Amino acid sequence: MNPRKLTLMQRRSLVGFTFILPWLIGFIFLFATPLVQSMQFSFNKLVVAPGGYALEYIGLQNFRDALFVDANFNRILTESVTEMALNVPMILFFSLFSAALLNQRFRGRAAARAIFFLPVILASGAIAAAETAGLISMTGSSEVAQELGEAQSGFDALTLVFMLDSAGLPEWFINYIVDGTGRIYEIIRSSGVQILIFLAALQSVPPAMYEVAKMEGATGYESFWKITFPMVSPLILTNIIYTIIDSFSNSPVTVTIYETAFRSQNFGLSAAMSWLYTIMVGVILVVIGFMVSRKVFYYN
Repeated sequence: MNPRKLTLMQRRSLVGFTFILPWLIGFIFLFATPLVQSMQFSFNKLVVAPGGYALEYIGLQNFRDALFVDANFNRILTESVTEMALNVPMILFFSLFSAALLNQRFRGRAAARAIFFLPVILASGAIAAAETAGLISMTGSSEVAQELGEAQSGFDALTLVFMLDSAGLPEWFINYIVDGTGRIYEIIRSSGVQILIFLAALQSVPPAMYEVAKMEGATGYESFWKITFPMVSPLILTNIIYTIIDSFSNSPVTVTIYETAFRSQNFGLSAAMSWLYTIMVGVILVVIGFMVSRKVFYYN
């Protein structure tokens, strides 16, 4: 096929296919076979046999056991979904707010951006493994760790409650804000990638739009809601999807599935749990993606 004879739409499609080609190759050679095998395990019971194992077909029994027999799976799954629903708005708000601040021109902007992304690096598996092995110490000494713990426990939530209540905010919103304030480090740790995505979106907004808005007498508040927010809305959808997947990937449900397979040696039940988990995540992504995509503004 001659590239010069391709239309603009065909060229864009070719670029998109080239972009996902490494992932597609990795999926075919590394993940496709385990995916099919896990589906097969979910409908069978693994029986030890000479030279390996044999599969005994039991239909939907593993799915029934996961939903109606296992004492913890439903509870842990519900708690994970609830926690995700609470965390996603906090993370998105903090990420967009931080990106808007870091997009301003000031001295030490590069260092500030690195500091905001630093919790993501510190929370990575490599750092955690090195600390567990005793190669590094993130707190320095037990005295430092104790002082940090005492400083953290010194947060006065009652003062914040009184301040928000005097502002006339509803009780559910006050509880939401106080809970988010108490988990601020967790929110910051989960916001590094989202801040980078929002920062890239903010830097792609044409400066001429802000200049025209300023000439027309628009305030900074109006410029944000009429220019900035619509222009970054496509990446709001991207960050919502990323945050949901990231929250599920580190949830207690994953630990439960792993322990069911490799500690209880019940691979069929573990596979059924993983597929129920996958279906739950897929439904949430489809519903939220459909609802948010209807409000997204695409600029050409």
